Formats: sequence, structure tokens, C-alpha cells
Amino acid sequence: MTNRIAFQGEPGAYSHQACREARPDMEALPCHTFEDVIAAVRSGEARLAMLPVENTTYGRVADIHRLLPASGLKILDEAFVRVHISLMALPGVKLEELEKVRAHLVLIPQAASFLSQYGIIGEAAADSAGAAAELAAEQTREIGVLASDLAAETYGLEILAQHIEDHAHNTTRFLIMGEEADFSRRGDHGMMTTFIFQVRNIPAALYKAMGGFATNGVNMTKLESYMADGSFTATQFYADIEGHPDDPAVRRALEELDYFTEKLEILGVYPRDPRRD
Repeated sequence: MTNRIAFQGEPGAYSHQACREARPDMEALPCHTFEDVIAAVRSGEARLAMLPVENTTYGRVADIHRLLPASGLKILDEAFVRVHISLMALPGVKLEELEKVRAHLVLIPQAASFLSQYGIIGEAAADSAGAAAELAAEQTREIGVLASDLAAETYGLEILAQHIEDHAHNTTRFLIMGEEADFSRRGDHGMMTTFIFQVRNIPAALYKAMGGFATNGVNMTKLESYMADGSFTATQFYADIEGHPDDPAVRRALEELDYFTEKLEILGVYPRDPRRD
């Protein structure tokens, strides 16, 4: 079986960093879209997928919750990556020479204080690692890039200022996914269960469905809703809870949830990452 883990983006992207940190023994496979990442695993080109689901600064990754249920993949692990932003340029370029920096739109405001201090203009790029690749190819001295340290290493750029983000909490949560689930594992820091469900079309169905988690003392760390099948009345919910379906309290809560739902599907049971704390 191939020993590759697929990610969305260019080499040097934060998703690439996540692959390197979480699965250092695997070859990272860059893909153009999230759909391509999933297809790489389904086709056998890669064994695992690394998919970002949320970030502490800009929230949920758009459309990812719609893709997960239809992917046919199961969540095997979660991984947290601290998003450090570094300013890089061509080797030998001084900070004072830079007129502008290029980066993904979400990174530029996160380094606003540093850019303002040095009078550098930010310009949005489709992808930060891609901007680093373009700079290495075009050899433009007056342009810098905001990206990961890995991007500088990948494209032979020189880091002029390291970790210049305004806030120290910027972290992205990733899900590591594969074709075969393993519910037998038990993590040293507890377990997480992720599932989707649609409630029955009866009054207070969601309230009643959630009651089982409260009465059984099961901690729900995430509950998000989105429209399903293009209908204003078909709402699907995505949830993370602490615990394993075999735990008595979790089993009772899921049984009660199942009574009030038209659809209930477990997407993964996996060890709780200690970096949640």
C-alpha cells in the first residue's frame, strides 16, 4: 500500500506542515482541491488525507463539513497546527528593500502591526505557499511573502522576520482521514466521536435530541448546522463529543439521539489530541 498522505495546497503550505508533523514517516502529496485530496485516497494514490476543518482566527473552513459525509472516508486522528507567519524574500534581500508582501488573504491582517511598522503593503494571493513558489521563480527583489517556515525551506527563500503574527493563539485543527475506521483504539487523553445527523420534522426535535447528552454528562464540543440537499427544511448537523460510542454514557446519549433523528452517521472515533487543552 502507498505510504502517502494527501493535502490541499502547494508544497510548503500549512497543510503540508501538518502532514510533516503528524505523519513524518509518510510522503506528503499536494493536491489542487479538497475533492482531489479525497479522490487520491479513494483511488489508492494516497493512504491518508489531511483536511483542515477549523481555525481559531477565521472559524470553520468553508464547505468542508459538506464534503466529509460524502467522502466515504473515516476520521482516524485529529491534529493541531500552530499557524506561525514568517516574512521571507530572496536570499540577500534586506527588509528595507521590500515594497510589498504577498500572502493568502487571511494571513495579511494577522501580520498588520508588523507590516504597518515597516510601511510594507500587503497584496492578496491565492495561496501563501504558491506565492513563495512564484517569488522563487520570478526572482523579484522588492517583493516578500508571508508564509510558513516550511515554505521558505521548500523554495530556498530567506526568512527576514520570524513569527510576526499579531496574536499568539492562531491554530488550525486538521482531521486525518482514511478508508478504514478503527474503533478499537483508546487514547491516553480520552477519545472523540464525530457524527452527523438530521432531526425528525417534529416540534422541539433538536432540543429533545440534545437532552440525552446533558442528562448523561457527555461533553459536546461542537455543534454546527447547514442546509442539506439544497432544501430550506432539511438541516444537517455536525457534532463532536468527548468519549467513545462504547462508553455507557455515550451509548445512552446516542440511542436517545437516534430516536429523534432521520439520519445518524458516525464519521470517526479517534484519540483526543492533548493540544485541545
